[in-house]
Amino acid sequence: MTIEDYAKLFFDYAINFGLILLGIAFFLTTVRIILGPTLPDRVLALDMLTSVSIGFIALIGIDTGFTLYVDIAIALGLVGFLATVAFSRFILARGQSGDTDQVQDLPFRDPHARSDRRKGA
Repeated sequence: MTIEDYAKLFFDYAINFGLILLGIAFFLTTVRIILGPTLPDRVLALDMLTSVSIGFIALIGIDTGFTLYVDIAIALGLVGFLATVAFSRFILARGQSGDTDQVQDLPFRDPHARSDRRKGA
């Protein structure tokens, strides 16, 4: 067996190991989407699912040698980012994060309240 044969064998094992790890990550992320206690947890899991999908596309692109998969992964990354931003703005607009007890305990300052400080003092 030559060094090229060892390199090909190592490459095949590395691709298979990466696909197995990404499969486990995909499964665990799907579980988080289903069981996530709050809406922000689910949005974060959807963002993670997009990242795992990009990893799958990248590994398949490396395995097959097609460079077109890189463009697909970049486009999926952009769409995933925009979806995460849109979901985050939706959560902010509705104000329902599931953590209402923690939000009420935060010391917010009323922007319309008069300040006790004097100008120039």
